[in-house]
Amino acid sequence: MSVGSVETEVGSRWHALAAKVLSGGEISRDEAHEILACPDVEMPDLLAAAFRIRRKHFGLKVHFYYLKNAKSGLCPEDCSYCSQSKISDAPIERYSIANERVLLEGARRAKESQARTYCIVASGRGPGDREVDHVCNTVKKIKDETGLHICVCLGLLKPDQARRLAEAGVDRVNHNLNTSRRFYEEICTTHTFQDRIDTLNVVRESGMELCSGLIVGMGETPEDIVDVVMELRGLKVESIPVNFLHPVDGTPLAQKADLNPRECLRALCLLRFAHPTVEIRIAGGRELNLRWLQPMGLYPANSMFVSDYLTTKGQPADEDFKMVRDLGFEIVTGDHMESPCDSHDDCELEAAEAATA
Repeated sequence: MSVGSVETEVGSRWHALAAKVLSGGEISRDEAHEILACPDVEMPDLLAAAFRIRRKHFGLKVHFYYLKNAKSGLCPEDCSYCSQSKISDAPIERYSIANERVLLEGARRAKESQARTYCIVASGRGPGDREVDHVCNTVKKIKDETGLHICVCLGLLKPDQARRLAEAGVDRVNHNLNTSRRFYEEICTTHTFQDRIDTLNVVRESGMELCSGLIVGMGETPEDIVDVVMELRGLKVESIPVNFLHPVDGTPLAQKADLNPRECLRALCLLRFAHPTVEIRIAGGRELNLRWLQPMGLYPANSMFVSDYLTTKGQPADEDFKMVRDLGFEIVTGDHMESPCDSHDDCELEAAEAATA
């Protein structure tokens, strides 16, 4: 067999898998493991195949999210990756929940940064009722003034709290699974994996959308990554943030810096194959771990943060704008369910490829 034939066969396996997904099939656990084990020399083919799926459902569009750390530190939980946890000695700011003026100013900056979604995040195990009331009152004013899509991340929620947030106009709640059920107790002992599942179910019952994702690089195995990816598929979440561990001095995982950019790209490709119609967001640790390969992450992913993170800095928004433009992609601010393809021709092309591959 010639070298050219081997290369064609290698490329074909990823495109055959994309065709399976484009025609409505689901990848198996074995296929998920194959994606995570993709050899470096096959990465261009894997990315191209993942992009076919991304293009069918999201065209060339990129959705920006803007993060506001509304309450920092002061957390009684022992999550080993987090600089805000009770076991962290990281030199971070610590403050109670931000007032209405501060949250409104953040929303205006989000709008200026071309973000479609404004994310209000508060540290802690879960919010008190007064904090929920404060967020509800502020969200109503933010929606009236800016029209932004609102996502909140407040920790474990009770049914009544979720109902009030939904009534106030909150569109989506973020509550990450972070890792697999098996590995969870290795990163946190003050609450369980099931506690997180329970909160996601409470959010779903309230009528709000689910945003839930993972952190790659905490010492988990490929099996753990596949487990959490499949768990998210069962939950039918609308948005998946993919974080890459940013080790912070003062936390138990401060010396855990094992990721390389290609591993990050494989994880993003797996998420796209496993969740073809779901918004996949490149989240925390993007700049540190993807480095010069950041633009490639947008071939499988269709969303990213355009701001600093909770306690770590992101790259300037202008650099994100340039990166999207250099790719030939488009920053959009409308509803993420509208116009999934850039054109009718794109949709027809993908349908034809899926039918003939």
